[in-house]
Amino acid sequence: MDPVVRRTEAGLVRGACSEDICCFLGIPYAAPPVGDLRFADPQPAESWEGSRDATDPGPPAPHRIVRIDTAAPAVTMAALEEVLARWHTSQGFEAIGVASFGPLRLDPDAPDHGAIVSTPKPGWSGTDVLRRWERFGVPVALQVDVIGAALAEQRWGGAQGLSDFVYITVGTGIGVGPIIAGMPIAARGHCELGHARVARLPGDEWPGACPFHGDCVEGLASGAAIAARAGTARPDAAWEGWQSVEHALAMLLHNLLLGLQTRRVLIGGGVMEARPALVAAITERLRVSLAGYYTAAELGPDFLLPPALGARAGPLGALALGLRAIAA
Repeated sequence: MDPVVRRTEAGLVRGACSEDICCFLGIPYAAPPVGDLRFADPQPAESWEGSRDATDPGPPAPHRIVRIDTAAPAVTMAALEEVLARWHTSQGFEAIGVASFGPLRLDPDAPDHGAIVSTPKPGWSGTDVLRRWERFGVPVALQVDVIGAALAEQRWGGAQGLSDFVYITVGTGIGVGPIIAGMPIAARGHCELGHARVARLPGDEWPGACPFHGDCVEGLASGAAIAARAGTARPDAAWEGWQSVEHALAMLLHNLLLGLQTRRVLIGGGVMEARPALVAAITERLRVSLAGYYTAAELGPDFLLPPALGARAGPLGALALGLRAIAA
C-alpha cells in the first residue's frame, strides 16, 4: 500500500492507499471520554502538530455490560467471580466497586461486615458480597445499590454540582440513598427509609405486602406490592391502586424534605420507568401535603426528577464506587 497524507480540521493524517481505496485508522473523532467527560456528550478532539499516523487502529477501548440474573447465592456469586477473573486475566483492573441490594452490614468492626442481612430475597441473608473479591488484590468498595446509583448521578448525571440530594429507586423493593454534604449518610448502617411507615391514604385498608412490616412504603408502593395487590406486575392507568402508590411515595418525600432539607430527589426504578406519569402525580400530592411549610414554599420544577442516567445508573454506580476506592 502506498502512503498518503490528507488534511483534516484537527491536522494532517497519514494513511495508506491500495488501488482506488485509501485507509485512515485510529483518527480521534472526539476528546477521550475520561474524568468529567465520561458519559458526557462528545467534545471536539484536540488538534496535533505534524502528520498523525493513521495506519494503525490503536489500542481497543472495551465497554461491555455482562448481565447475570440473580439466582441462588452460590450460583450468582460464582458467575460474577468467573466474569471478574476473565477480565482480570485479559486486561486487568485497578479496583472493584460492589453496588449490592441490601440490607448490608457496612460496619467494618462487625464480624459479618460485607454480608447481606434481613433480606426478603430467599437464601441471600448472610451472604458475604465483599471478601470474595479480595483475591484479586485490588481495593474493593462496597455500598448498597441505591447509594451507588446516587454517586453515579452525582458524578455524571442529574445531581452534578449538588452536595445534598436523594436518589430513590422504586422497583421490586424501594431504596432510598441520601447524599448529604457530598457523602452518603453513614452510621450503624445505611438508610432503609423504604421500610418507613407513613400516613395511609384515607380509606385504604389493604394490609401491604412487606414480609417484615406489612404496610411500610415498600409494602405499599414497590413493584412487588403492586403485583400482589393488582394481580399483575403492570396494571393499566385505570387501576385504582395507583392512588395508594402515589400517596405512599408522596408521604415518604414529605418526611425526606422536612428531615433532610434536600435540594433534589431523583426517583427511578422499574415502576417509575413503566409509568412516567407518577412523577407529576407524586409531586402534586407532595405539594398538597406540605402546604407551603418552611422550604416547601421554594420547591421548583427541578425538585423531583427522573434520574438522568436512566437504567444505567445502577451499573454506573458500581463504577463510581470503584473510582472512589482508587482515590481513597
